[in-house]
Amino acid sequence: MKLRLLPVAVSLVLSAAVLFGGWFLYDSLAMESPLTKIVQRQPGIEESHVSIGNGTVTIELTPKPEASLREIYQSIASQGASIIGNRKVELVVHDSSTPELDQWWSTALFDVAQAMENRRYADIPAALDAKKAQLPGLSVSTEMDDQYVYVRLTDGTHVKNVLLPRQPQRMGVWPNE
Repeated sequence: MKLRLLPVAVSLVLSAAVLFGGWFLYDSLAMESPLTKIVQRQPGIEESHVSIGNGTVTIELTPKPEASLREIYQSIASQGASIIGNRKVELVVHDSSTPELDQWWSTALFDVAQAMENRRYADIPAALDAKKAQLPGLSVSTEMDDQYVYVRLTDGTHVKNVLLPRQPQRMGVWPNE
């Protein structure tokens, strides 16, 4: 029995196109599109982009200055639960930070990191308030849920949002740890 190369190649290309085309259509129409609509309906978001991977859902967003990231995250997680499934939701926040806010945050980071490491989350607002006088006009607010500690620094019209994961990533020597 002799196989003809052209029909086999055409069959292989068509099968791959149907398989990957169907997967792409399912992924974009049944998963990303509905989740994108959920994210765009959130009242505190100016811009957003959603990408769904195998184990993660990455949501890039630009919040409005008065928006609460905790409320946005919880709303997206509850409304999109059927789409998100077991995937981990990662928020990537684009904000209007300034070098002064970034510098102030870097000075406060040691106390915040120590509180996070010891799981003494109530120490975070106190540590930030103690350093607030270093930058006149700075307003600090903190919120927390079961996933993140949300820190919001406001200096006039500039806002820096920081999401601190409550479950620290495990670091190990061996790749399978």
